[in-house]
Amino acid sequence: MPIRFGPLELVIILGIIILLFGVGRISKIGGELGSGIRSFKDGLQGDKKDEEDQTEDK
Repeated sequence: MPIRFGPLELVIILGIIILLFGVGRISKIGGELGSGIRSFKDGLQGDKKDEEDQTEDK
């Protein structure tokens, strides 16, 4: 049986997270997560570009 969270439960969970970590630290974690995802995507696209460059050279 899956657990379903309503809006009130999500607000309570978010409030607890803010109390535990603080607003400044949560924004820092979010920024680091975003930059990590961006660099991961760039790395994947870089591999595709390298493969295209190798096929053009042949």
